[in-house]
Amino acid sequence: MAGRLSRGRRAARAVGLLLAVTLVHLWLADRVAESRLGEGAADTRPKRIEVAFVRVLVPEAPPPAPPAPRPAPKRRAVAAVTPAPAASAPAPAEVAMAPPPSPETVPSPLPETASTPTPEPVVAQAPEPASAPDTAVAAAPPASAPALAASAPAAFEWPPSTRIAYTLSGYFRGDVQGQAQVEWLRTGNRYQVRLDLSVGPTFAPLVSRRLVSDGELTEQGLAPRRYDEETKVAFRDARRQTIVFDGGVVRLPGGKELPAPPGVQDTASQFVQLTWLFTTQPALLEPGHTVALPLALPRYVDLWLYDVIARERLATPFGDVETVHVKPRRQPRPGVELTAELWVAPTLQYLPARILIRQDAETWIDLLITQLPLQAAPTGR
Repeated sequence: MAGRLSRGRRAARAVGLLLAVTLVHLWLADRVAESRLGEGAADTRPKRIEVAFVRVLVPEAPPPAPPAPRPAPKRRAVAAVTPAPAASAPAPAEVAMAPPPSPETVPSPLPETASTPTPEPVVAQAPEPASAPDTAVAAAPPASAPALAASAPAAFEWPPSTRIAYTLSGYFRGDVQGQAQVEWLRTGNRYQVRLDLSVGPTFAPLVSRRLVSDGELTEQGLAPRRYDEETKVAFRDARRQTIVFDGGVVRLPGGKELPAPPGVQDTASQFVQLTWLFTTQPALLEPGHTVALPLALPRYVDLWLYDVIARERLATPFGDVETVHVKPRRQPRPGVELTAELWVAPTLQYLPARILIRQDAETWIDLLITQLPLQAAPTGR
């Protein structure tokens, strides 16, 4: 009798623990939706570009860099090399395109990262001691026509549609487990980037989020036209919001309009834009450089700098992969914004093999590639 009571108490405690963990995850999912999603409907979302993934991307050495893209009309091309002391690095408050929102009180471990605006990507040396010389800007000398004819590599061609699967692990008041998938889809000059994340079992996720960027391919990289974000929490209605890129204006979900910086990206497209930059300008991946990108978030437009830290060998389920660690310069601000570190794999067409999203030292999500990416059949540009 006593044994049965003891087993019954243990079972009750186990069920209670399971319920507590489940409630914590549901609370987390609920707070994620509340803290990151404002009101707004995506009533005319673009349909998914349908493709067939027919082959596995085999790792191989990256090809020679294609010629640099021609500058946009009426825009002066800038190739900058900046040996800058740490004290001279632009502070977030100095370079932000619009003031950030007031701090939120609830953290969110799901990704919402940022980047930085410039007419052309900026390449900067890593910070040096305070005694370093003043900033110097130098444009690359033009090559002669015979030299270009003899050594110019093939023109850049956008990669075929690609799907990458990740496992999701992390910590937020307890272990977080799940899965993620990134799809790069293209047809003609139109593209989509689709990022899907879910926390919990695949058959019944506690929370899921889908980010979709839809736009055009240009000689300056991706030109987003629309960004949609949808979050679903168990036992709650889905929340949606949309950013529209209309010429020189970014229209945020609440209706606020802000100027669109040249080359502005959204939360989903930024990763592919970085891939494009590293493919067309592989020197950017040399440790000690910095890449700047603009990013439109659902509440403001902001400027971020990414430092290239070091080359690292990454262990994956299909073997070790040589990567380059790219890290945002600023620190995460709990309740306001997250930061995303990337491990870019040159042998996998510069795709991110790992993405580490931080809110603070105790709140993070780690996406690790699980298998070689799948691709559609190659197509012309």
